[in-house]
Amino acid sequence: MISSRNIGMVAAAATLLAAAPLSAIFQGWTWLIESIIAVAVVAGVAALTRLARAPLWGQVLGMLAGLMLALTWLFPSGQELFAILPTPGTFAYFGDLLAGSMQDMRSYGVEVPDTDPLLFIAVLGVGGVAVLVDVLAVGLRRPALAGLPMLAIYSVPVAVYVDSVPAVPFVVGAAGYLWLLVTDNVDRVRRFGRRFTGDGRDVDVWEASPLASAGRRLAAVGVALAVVLPLAVPGMTGGLLDSLSRGPGNGPGNGSGSGGTSGRIDLFASLAGQLNQSQVADLVKVKTSEQSPFYLRYAVADELRPAGFQARNPSGRSVNKDLPNPADRAGPGVQQTTYQATVEVTKSLSMSLMPVYAEPTRADDLSDNWLYDANQQVVFSNRENSRGRKYSFDYVRSTFTPDALRTAKPLPTEHPVRRQMTATPGPVPEVEELVKGLIQGKRTDYDRVLSIYKHFSADNGFSYRLSTESGSSGQDIVNFLTNKVGYCQQYAAAMAWLVRSAGIPARVAFGFTNGSKRDGDTFTLTNLNLHAWTEVYFDGAGWVPFDATPAYGVPGSTRSAWAPDTDAPETPSPDSSATSAPTDPGASTEPTSPDNADRDTDDGLSLGGTTPNEQPPVWPWWAAALVALLVLLAVPALRRMALRRRRSGRAASVAMASAAVDRDSEPGARPVVVSADANRARADAHAAWAELLDTLVDFRVPVDPTETPRATADRLVRDALDGDDAIGSARLLGRAEERARYARDPLTGERLLPALRAVRAALATRADRRTRLLAAVLPPSVLLRWRTTMADRSSRMVALTGQARYRLLRWNPRRLLADRAAR
Repeated sequence: MISSRNIGMVAAAATLLAAAPLSAIFQGWTWLIESIIAVAVVAGVAALTRLARAPLWGQVLGMLAGLMLALTWLFPSGQELFAILPTPGTFAYFGDLLAGSMQDMRSYGVEVPDTDPLLFIAVLGVGGVAVLVDVLAVGLRRPALAGLPMLAIYSVPVAVYVDSVPAVPFVVGAAGYLWLLVTDNVDRVRRFGRRFTGDGRDVDVWEASPLASAGRRLAAVGVALAVVLPLAVPGMTGGLLDSLSRGPGNGPGNGSGSGGTSGRIDLFASLAGQLNQSQVADLVKVKTSEQSPFYLRYAVADELRPAGFQARNPSGRSVNKDLPNPADRAGPGVQQTTYQATVEVTKSLSMSLMPVYAEPTRADDLSDNWLYDANQQVVFSNRENSRGRKYSFDYVRSTFTPDALRTAKPLPTEHPVRRQMTATPGPVPEVEELVKGLIQGKRTDYDRVLSIYKHFSADNGFSYRLSTESGSSGQDIVNFLTNKVGYCQQYAAAMAWLVRSAGIPARVAFGFTNGSKRDGDTFTLTNLNLHAWTEVYFDGAGWVPFDATPAYGVPGSTRSAWAPDTDAPETPSPDSSATSAPTDPGASTEPTSPDNADRDTDDGLSLGGTTPNEQPPVWPWWAAALVALLVLLAVPALRRMALRRRRSGRAASVAMASAAVDRDSEPGARPVVVSADANRARADAHAAWAELLDTLVDFRVPVDPTETPRATADRLVRDALDGDDAIGSARLLGRAEERARYARDPLTGERLLPALRAVRAALATRADRRTRLLAAVLPPSVLLRWRTTMADRSSRMVALTGQARYRLLRWNPRRLLADRAAR
């Protein structure tokens, strides 16, 4: 029973250690405090149920009840009994918190604030894992299986973390798991009594057997490889957009914000989280020969399901091979111009997609691991990521006249693009009715698309605002069309849905606007310049962009002759239909919407103010971490120096006192004999001998504590020393320690400190460079002393804990009742 409770406490602590990766998600530490309370209640209830010898199912029910009480106390609804007893109103409040957590996941970017819904889902998850770990490790005695629920906690930051997942929390969680395994192993050994070696020697339970030592080394090496390997292998550092273009099962997530299959990421939720962040981070620097370029793209969502738009897994061939020539499919009225661009991705952007302008024709400085999907027009990789890369490419910019698009023929019904890109999950009555009214009387696909595009104008009540929901499902689109308030992803998804309902292929594209940071022909794009727009397919023209988002809400937005700014004031033009070049993005008008308060001026789509929030420099943190690491590494050496100085201080003071007496004696006077104190002489001899033994350990010379000082000195002289000075010094130290241990009068008047120095110099001369370096930086004697001290304290702690539990066991109700019945 005592061992079970011991493993139960370790299981609770291991669960909290396994929850360390959650620190990468939350801004504060409230989640940790509340998780500690919940796990402590679960562990306490588990110990009480086992003390009462309840069956396993009773223990599970007790732990679940304790978790419910802890949640009721931590997240009160105001309808509880005695502040901790839940009522039906409490469970209804918990349901609201769960629903709110889903909304917060879709609204906030990492790191998230300490909102009640997010804290509730985190504490509930950690508490539930604590119950499972206790059942597996204690109830079923299968601690190895307890690693599965622990791993579930770590999968959360891997799925949603913006930057690379920190390695330190993983190490902390792995240490907790290993602690649980070691504790279970020690408990199993204790059940068989004492352990003995092959020669019959009694072995303490904390002393590792050769097999156990090998297992611990393998475990340590495995954890080290698990931490170091992802940092060393290119393409394994995960970010929020890192899994957008992997193989099957690793594509981007659905539009509901809940993600898809394992490893999938929601493009819409990612975009919403980035736009709602207050800090500005430079992501991409692009230099292009085009005076007014269109948006830089990196992904598309072209599969419409009930949950909303999501991306398919891209497929293609190496980007270094011949890329498709857009001129092969260009129809009449399509003007194409070739430009050159150079893109530099900062270390703040890590994803398996490369930002490029549409229709690239040649790429440089990219390996064959980067592929090009001609259908989605995206560059992706299954092995590498974009972080810190610089590359160049040529691309074709296609511009269209309204007349050219108006003459494009509708695609046949059996055409694969139309069959795939007009699919909808089912009729939505509100959408169908709206589309029917908008396209009524329109004879061409372009006129139908233009009518839908112009519907999202301020004249129809639409305005730009970031503080809205981020979904793209059918219900979300209906809400947006009703409320008429949203930002780029709602406009892009809604227009694509409406165009598909009209029978015209459409999809949603993701990328960057031109932003507001421009230096000549170089654009600096930040996380607040992320954007989404609609692309519509026309026969003979290909995918034509339409940006329905109000231009006043998107600095750096680009409008064109075929999709003009519907909110701009009308200006007379002699021949507006003849122009084919896009309008100047820098000549955007001032906002005319009543929602001017939600507009951003110079910082993209930031909600934090009118100027970018400068990120603090990172180098002070790296410097502080380096200094802390150096100080930590220097602790053993400093400890060794302090110990050596303390041991040699007495001998040095005695020698100095003797020398002073000799100098002060007058010539011809009778010499004065100074008798040293016997106790002090013994202490000096013991200190010198202890220093000699530590020196032997530092220089890898075997030490046998069962030998006498004389035997140790003789073996040292025989095996490790050369030179009369070192040999005499070793024999002197051995003789001094021998007299201090066994003789009535210790050895006095000898200079022990120079003898120590002579022996140490001889050992250092004979040792190799690695041994000398370890003796100076990481002295093995200090490490051995710390390890021995830790083992002794652990043994004492285990003994004291066992005694305390034995005393508490005397108050077991069953035992008291049995003793009373026996009387």
